[in-house]
Amino acid sequence: MNKLVLIRHGQSQWNLENRFTGWKDVPLTKKGINEANNAGLLLKKNNIQIDKIFSSVLERANKTLEIAIKASEIKNLYKNGILIYEKDQRLNERDYGDLVGLNKAETADKFGKEQVHIWRRSYDTPPPNGESLKDVVERVSPYFIETIQPLIMEQKNILIVAHGNSLRAIMIQIGLYKPEEISSIEIPTGSPLCLNYKNGKLKDHFYLD
Repeated sequence: MNKLVLIRHGQSQWNLENRFTGWKDVPLTKKGINEANNAGLLLKKNNIQIDKIFSSVLERANKTLEIAIKASEIKNLYKNGILIYEKDQRLNERDYGDLVGLNKAETADKFGKEQVHIWRRSYDTPPPNGESLKDVVERVSPYFIETIQPLIMEQKNILIVAHGNSLRAIMIQIGLYKPEEISSIEIPTGSPLCLNYKNGKLKDHFYLD
């Protein structure tokens, strides 16, 4: 049985400030660093081995995986002391367009709670000059199918460290949720979700503890 492990990056500064982050690079908070470290300790505790790592190109995801792998003490992922992983912007967070950098509460006051809720949680309505969740699925799915799914079929253990919406897109692609369900699914920061596969088929999934 092989595994696909999904981790949403640790808390970022704009998570803390309740801002729309999107593709903007912002650092992890102290809490986010601790969450990343704890994610690695959970990998170690559960004896999870990883063959290859994928991430977005954004700092908060990259830093999370680097901290987590160091804490996990998984050694085979390093070459000449450098952690090797594949970065691709197709795993980036949803682009919130004109909302990037805005405080979510202030945005609700400005545009109305109902409108902001539609932008955030509907499947196919994007914020101004941004992406809908459907757009994210259409961005992430081909990359997952072409690059990551073949490795799962080869029974490799894969780790993806990314973002709430790009991970939701993966969950839709692998059939864990339907599009109309996924916007209500909350993915905690820094908590490894382990999906077990047998002969290429998903058998079960659970958060590591």
